[in-house]
Amino acid sequence: MTHLPRVKFHTLTEQMFYTLLCLKEECYGMDILDRVPAMTNQRVNVGSGTLYTLLEQFLDAEMIRETKVEGRRRSYILTDKGREMLEKECDRLTAQLADYHRIFDREEHS
Repeated sequence: MTHLPRVKFHTLTEQMFYTLLCLKEECYGMDILDRVPAMTNQRVNVGSGTLYTLLEQFLDAEMIRETKVEGRRRSYILTDKGREMLEKECDRLTAQLADYHRIFDREEHS
């Protein structure tokens, strides 16, 4: 069986999803480290190493852009391309949830 490499950003991990979601508004990397746990009731955390790797990948993919550089502090914001990726991921998750309900609701009504 041939194993195909995963297409980058075809789907998003929770850390990717919430990092992009934070960047709906301009913020610094340190802000994201605080906001992700706050918006997920502490369910999701992003480590600083993971975050800065993601930010670099998102910049390279033009999903975010840098808005300010103040010494080592950098702020970012979501681009249209990043917003499209979030929307695609939401559509994918919504379809998964619909499939789940369709399968289990059918079982319960049998």
